[in-house]
Amino acid sequence: MDLHLTGRTALVTGGSRGIGRAVVEALAAEGATVAFCARSADGVRTAEQEMRDAGHDVHGTTVDVTDGEALATWVRESASSHGGIDAVVANVSALAIPSTEENWTAGFTTDLLGTVRLVEAALPALEESDAGAIVAISSVSGREIDFAAGPYGTFKGAIVHYVQGLAHQLAGRVRANTVSPGNVYFPGGVWENIESGNPELFAHALALNPTGRMATPEEVARAVVFLASPAATFISGTNLVVDGALTRGVQL
Repeated sequence: MDLHLTGRTALVTGGSRGIGRAVVEALAAEGATVAFCARSADGVRTAEQEMRDAGHDVHGTTVDVTDGEALATWVRESASSHGGIDAVVANVSALAIPSTEENWTAGFTTDLLGTVRLVEAALPALEESDAGAIVAISSVSGREIDFAAGPYGTFKGAIVHYVQGLAHQLAGRVRANTVSPGNVYFPGGVWENIESGNPELFAHALALNPTGRMATPEEVARAVVFLASPAATFISGTNLVVDGALTRGVQL
């Protein structure tokens, strides 16, 4: 299937590793120009060079999404440099799980407000595109109660609500969808750390998935890229779960 991304421009937050990097690579592989950001200057520089060496048209910038002005500036400059924006992917998370006041603040500022600020900064450019699309990364923890039911699950659920509201408000102008991954394993990721630091929790989480494994970032990225692409022209307001049948709630 041709996703019609050649010549398009996409922005991805948290694009130097994990799901974000897989999304950047997948968008670029489909012919898009991709601007991505992340907090770590070294991480951004390394990821950009590796992806450029692979032949991808990518442009990395060091940005902390909790800095609203820096995030907005990056969006505006990216739109100006690349002649517009066709899609944005909000991917950054504070991974704030224990229910502490610090984590509630971090989850709100990074997960929810980081998504809102990205969308609001990009919306003028997205509305000028003939295929404007918003995709936000939520989580299965946002649709059912699990071990991350505190700040993390709460704000992931709020992201779904926010984006589905956008879908109705922007209908006919810009599409808006969420992707909710289950557990995703990659080197240096949270689940690799849990595997070594809390093997009982890792074994428990692994046993819950009937596939017997966790997702790869690439498997989640393929869902994101489809929803961000002009191939998904009539899909808006959906929450696409990518979890290998981990969750058991029925989406009606």
